Amino acid sequence: MSVTTLDTNSAHILDNPAWAALTGPHAHFAERVGHAARYQQDVAPFHAVSDGDDPRAWADLAALVGPNGTAAVGGVTEAPDGWEIVGEGEGVQLVDTALRAEPAPEAVRLGPDDVPEILDLIARTKPGPFLERTIDLGTYLGIRDRGRLIALAGERLRPPGWTEISAVCTDPAYRGRGLATRLVRAVAAGIRERGDTPFLHAAADNTNAIRLYESIGFTLRRRTTFSLVRRTEAAVLEETA
Repeated sequence: MSVTTLDTNSAHILDNPAWAALTGPHAHFAERVGHAARYQQDVAPFHAVSDGDDPRAWADLAALVGPNGTAAVGGVTEAPDGWEIVGEGEGVQLVDTALRAEPAPEAVRLGPDDVPEILDLIARTKPGPFLERTIDLGTYLGIRDRGRLIALAGERLRPPGWTEISAVCTDPAYRGRGLATRLVRAVAAGIRERGDTPFLHAAADNTNAIRLYESIGFTLRRRTTFSLVRRTEAAVLEETA
């Protein structure tokens, strides 16, 4: 995997993309308590706090998820007081620096009626979470073979000025034909058309996908951790005593 990265010494909107999206272009999908927010639960499983070092933000997140709730947050490597990490994964964030974006004539726009097929393809290829209303977050394009959905890519997080490309997947029987690359280029073309810059995330151990993205014009910006957190039993008992 390439080690070429962009400068990350200064704060950047992509350091906290879910928060930027939920308080910006995706505010209409947000459930929010003060300095914490999450997507509506049938849209996306992501939560965010305004500042991971601010105890007020974590107090607001506790109020948002409730005493027995969990939260999927990015960039958390150590749980703050009263929280525990119950699951985590390492990831990378890549941004478009030299991508050739262009339409894919064979791609079709997908909508709510296509969700059952999308969910089936997602279940078989596991590119990441996709829920009943994830389709509402942006443009999703697919490629079909004799009517059957065989490849997919679309838009997810939308911090101001940026749009994440997500759900990139291809039916195993159709891999090696460049379908994912064509869909990524096509989704990127729509993103650029409205003035945004494409970016995406990948699991850190998915080296094949990372090499592909770098080969078509994405640059590794940073490494990150995605964590599932919940309130500790002691914290919940203290609050309800």
